[in-house]
Amino acid sequence: MVNLKSWKAIITKKYILITMIFFVVVVFLFSQNNFIMVNNMNLDFRDLPKGFDGFKIVQISDLHNKMFGSNQRRLVAKIKKAQPDVIFITGDMVDSRKYDAKPALILIDEIIDIAPIYYVTGNHEFRLAEFSFLMKEIEKRGVNVLRNSSEILEIDGDEMRIIGVDDPTTLGDMFDEEKNLAVSIDIAIGENEEGYFDLLLSHRPEYFPIYAESQMDLTFSGHAHGGQFRLPLIGGIIAPNQGLLPKYTAGVYTEGDSKMVVSRGLGNSIIPQRIFNRPELVVVTLYRGN
Repeated sequence: MVNLKSWKAIITKKYILITMIFFVVVVFLFSQNNFIMVNNMNLDFRDLPKGFDGFKIVQISDLHNKMFGSNQRRLVAKIKKAQPDVIFITGDMVDSRKYDAKPALILIDEIIDIAPIYYVTGNHEFRLAEFSFLMKEIEKRGVNVLRNSSEILEIDGDEMRIIGVDDPTTLGDMFDEEKNLAVSIDIAIGENEEGYFDLLLSHRPEYFPIYAESQMDLTFSGHAHGGQFRLPLIGGIIAPNQGLLPKYTAGVYTEGDSKMVVSRGLGNSIIPQRIFNRPELVVVTLYRGN
């Protein structure tokens, strides 16, 4: 027969165990949404212009109103530490379901003096009634907003082209996004089609075959949120416009001579929790090689 003291001891142990498990789960879930991971990538290209050997790029994507400390302190510190030559922002810095421009604008204010910033729209920016106002505020801060346009970077006489395209729904025909993207790339390139090493900024990774067909050397995308929940040997579980077990969620993809970097992003949208998929800051260094 178990006495009262023994029962109390058993209940106490179970209570302590449950409390510890609850605490561990809460800390884990908090870390998955708030502890930024810096993903350093070194990419080799035999056609990279010599002046850009060692060129460093920081990619920011899918902030979705997220704050990382006062004035984005924790995120800004990691960007500064990376010492980039250029910063790419690949869309969805705001969330159309709960519009708040402050987190994005605060971040831009804090990093605008670190390196030149190039920005392309995501689907969430496009949905906003405040779209024009937001674009003006971003451009006013000195950001290069690429809307189906391109710019040439030059180092020691060597040139590289940065191309930026709008989210494909911006052309109005939501049922032919592939055609819209191909048209946007053609518009951005204009008549100067050949002879450049091309970096493309485009929010949607699921259209990588179009980027490869357009002979983009390297594309930067986001949108997939890393698949939201990631599992070993499986990868991302679900992504916008790709559904279950999406193909393009994180890291580097190759098709022919074309590569694509997909950022897991920093914030959340419909699903508020990440699992084994911490917020990501991508740092890419380009090298001449085989």
